[in-house]
Amino acid sequence: MEASEGCCSIQLIDGDGAFNVAGIEQFIKGVKLGEFGLSYAVVSIMGPQSSGKSTLLNHLFRTNFREMDAFRGRSQTTKGIWMARCAGLEPCTIVMDLEGTDGRERGEDDTAFEKQSALFALAVSDIVLINMWCHDIGREQAANKPLLKTVFQVMMRLFSPRKTTLMFVIRDKTRTPLENLEPVLREDIQKIWDSVPKPQAHKETPLSDFFNVEVVALSSYEEKEEQFKEQVASLRQRFHQSIAPGGLAGDRRGVVPASGFSFSAQEIWKVIKENKDLDLPAHKVMVATVRCEEIANEKYAVFSTNEEWCRLEEAVQSGLVPGFGKSLNSILDNCLSEYDIEVAYFDEGVRSAKQKQLQEKLLQLVQPAFQSALGHVRSGTLDKFKEAFDKALNGGEGFSAATKNCVESYMAQFDEACADIVVEKANWDTSKVREKLRRDIDAHVTSVRAAKLSELTTSYQEKLKEALAGPVEALLDEANSDTWPAIRKLLWRETESAVSGFSAAISGYDMDEQTRQNMSTSLEDYARGVVEAKAKEEAGRVLIRMKDRFTTLFSRDSDSMPRIWTGKEDIRAITKTSRSASLKLLSVMAATRLDDQDVDNIEKTLSFALDDSSGTNTKDRSITVVDPLASSTWEQVPSSKTLISPVQCKSLWRQFKMETEYHVSQAISAQEANKRNNNWLPPPWAIVALVVLGFNEFMTLLRNPLYLGIIFVGFLLVKALWVQLDVSNEFSNGLLPGLISLSTRFLPTVMNIVRKLAEEAQNPAPNNAQRNPSGSNQNVVTARSNMSSSASSNATLSEKASSNVTSLENGSEYSSPTKNE
Repeated sequence: MEASEGCCSIQLIDGDGAFNVAGIEQFIKGVKLGEFGLSYAVVSIMGPQSSGKSTLLNHLFRTNFREMDAFRGRSQTTKGIWMARCAGLEPCTIVMDLEGTDGRERGEDDTAFEKQSALFALAVSDIVLINMWCHDIGREQAANKPLLKTVFQVMMRLFSPRKTTLMFVIRDKTRTPLENLEPVLREDIQKIWDSVPKPQAHKETPLSDFFNVEVVALSSYEEKEEQFKEQVASLRQRFHQSIAPGGLAGDRRGVVPASGFSFSAQEIWKVIKENKDLDLPAHKVMVATVRCEEIANEKYAVFSTNEEWCRLEEAVQSGLVPGFGKSLNSILDNCLSEYDIEVAYFDEGVRSAKQKQLQEKLLQLVQPAFQSALGHVRSGTLDKFKEAFDKALNGGEGFSAATKNCVESYMAQFDEACADIVVEKANWDTSKVREKLRRDIDAHVTSVRAAKLSELTTSYQEKLKEALAGPVEALLDEANSDTWPAIRKLLWRETESAVSGFSAAISGYDMDEQTRQNMSTSLEDYARGVVEAKAKEEAGRVLIRMKDRFTTLFSRDSDSMPRIWTGKEDIRAITKTSRSASLKLLSVMAATRLDDQDVDNIEKTLSFALDDSSGTNTKDRSITVVDPLASSTWEQVPSSKTLISPVQCKSLWRQFKMETEYHVSQAISAQEANKRNNNWLPPPWAIVALVVLGFNEFMTLLRNPLYLGIIFVGFLLVKALWVQLDVSNEFSNGLLPGLISLSTRFLPTVMNIVRKLAEEAQNPAPNNAQRNPSGSNQNVVTARSNMSSSASSNATLSEKASSNVTSLENGSEYSSPTKNE
């Protein structure tokens, strides 16, 4: 590349037809051609070799093309096609200097390259300068005729001509006025046009449809240099604003944008070299396609590395970014605007299609970030809804009102947040995310409703349990004929109260009538279940209850005072009453009776089978009648209401009787002991026998008082030995151990007593106080003797009482042991 102040030049196509791709790219960057859009013009020049083309261009456009050295002879100076930018012209003007025609260097082989370069110049140029000598005008075989034929012939290969301006520059103008030369030149041009073979589509097409013809004349540069320069300067003014309306190239067509000029020139030369017809509209579309795609790819790459976009993409991964949509839309708009600016001059259809593709690629790139932002909006809205919903419920707001207000509010907030992150170019549908949010909100509302209803149900169940369990237990403890009616009344009253309150409490939870009815029914069933469970629990303790009731009735009188068995009580009647009450309790606990229509004969069956006071003898009954308790179910009572089966009742009654016999035997023993204590005198016949048989001994004692004193002294000695040896205590361990122990202690005890008597005889007691201890000892001995005697007597009576229990239960008359004796 050659350069000078204000311009630069390169060899675009060398003499062998090779296109300088790297050179034109560097040239376009150097002159910043891509920034001019359509505001640029291309001027080319063609003409015979050594006709002064380069010299004209250098003076006209201030370029630095190589000129012929006249002192070295006339020879080829420009080889191939050279390109340079004009200095000081607006708009930006690119000049191409073509290799001259009819040169001796190429000889007869110049025709191919001549046509190729001419076609290239016509395809890319807005203005074509045709350099020709003045003295050739009017000649039939002059050099300008082959050149014009070449231009017109190759023009036919352009399917859609660009309406190129042909400026004929007449060099070395003679004295003949231009007004006389121009008509002759135009006539020659028209003849050449008419003689050129044309395709069928352009048979009648006039020359003016393809070309604007301009004619200028210049003086000889060598002979009239100053005049030549003045004329060139005047001509230069015509190239200012050459593409403006009315300018030299004001009506040009099919202009390629400056940014696509390099690619367009390459492709045109490629088609020309392949000797193909050049379809300029298709070529224009092809150039637009390639360049628009390149620009779109550049913009996509710039967008993907944009710092603002990268920060936005990174930030949205961790949370919602305020103003996400505004920022993203701004970045996208900037990218697409830059694309639109750079492709503004390319084919509209192509640039629109490529913009759409670029937009789709950009939207695919940003969609994950948008989805992340949308997900943050959904999750954030859901979290805020949960918080606000719980706060509203805790603040006392009704469930239905809280649900309606919160759902409407936060769905509206979601819509606003979606509007904030929406990508205007995308038109992405957020309805599915909105539906998912609504489903999540509905699921949360449902779960909260279920939790609240469960809590409410549990609360009322606890109230029912508290209101029913204790009273039912108390009623069953006092089991009688009114127990189950009272339980039914209690159950109905508490259930009605609880169901009424529960129905009012759940009325604000947006439920259909069937669901509310089901929940109320479930609460009623729970209340019934509490009663049944408590009845079943109490049925498991029925034996304890029966024994407690028997003990209470048997051991206490009608005033609830403990009974004292004085011997006047009718133990048999008391036992019967107590057992009947226990049997009544068993019949009450045998089955649940929570329905008014529940009727059974359990009590009669138990009384008939278990009551010993029944009119028919048990022995006879067992022979003639089948045992009604030999069954696992009660008559007229379903198994679901049975608490204690008949077989279990029979077993419980047997165990009950065995465990209560002790109380009866204890009562009988106490009664017999009381009667024995009250009858301490021997029978009258024994008294009479003692008087008759002991009369002689009594008279002997009266006649001889000494015997009485000896007996008294002996009594005292025996009493003293009894106390000292603690005979009653020794024999408490058994007869044989007691005898062994007494035999070892008898002699030392006698010796001790004798010694004490001797000491007392030698030292009489000074006062009566010393005698008191012995008197106390005697009292103690007497008390212990009485206790021992009473215990042995009670044991004897207890053994006799236990033998009489069986006869009492069988209905035999009770008789005292004294009478039996």
